[in-house]
Amino acid sequence: MITIKRKVLFGDCDPEGIVYTPRFSNFALEATHEAMSILFDGPAIATMKKRGFLTPVRAFNLEFLSPVTWDQELQLKVSVLKVGNQSFTFLVQAYLNPDLLAFTATITYVTLSVETKQKITLPEWLRAALTEFNARQTSNP
Repeated sequence: MITIKRKVLFGDCDPEGIVYTPRFSNFALEATHEAMSILFDGPAIATMKKRGFLTPVRAFNLEFLSPVTWDQELQLKVSVLKVGNQSFTFLVQAYLNPDLLAFTATITYVTLSVETKQKITLPEWLRAALTEFNARQTSNP
């Protein structure tokens, strides 16, 4: 599991200091992109584009479990949930402290050709990186 820390900023919140609902999707997406950058040992989107594919979101699910307010720090734990033929899914668990889960998100990315914008099979190096990451997280729960 890769943990990304994210401080809640003033601009993320409404006048009462509670995070705007749409910002949670940004937090989750940013965490998965950061996790991919760690997995790929370089900037995720640039690396994928350079290798000929894009990864738009195909499915997104978010469950709110606890309010999040200005100046709190989220620990976003990113893990691989599934690796398919043309897609892969991350699970993001956002904690305010080790015992307080604020929200969860599942995000499924599909692989498209940069040139044709059509679905393609997961590139082998991507499948290997995700599968290896998945194996590490299941052997070290």
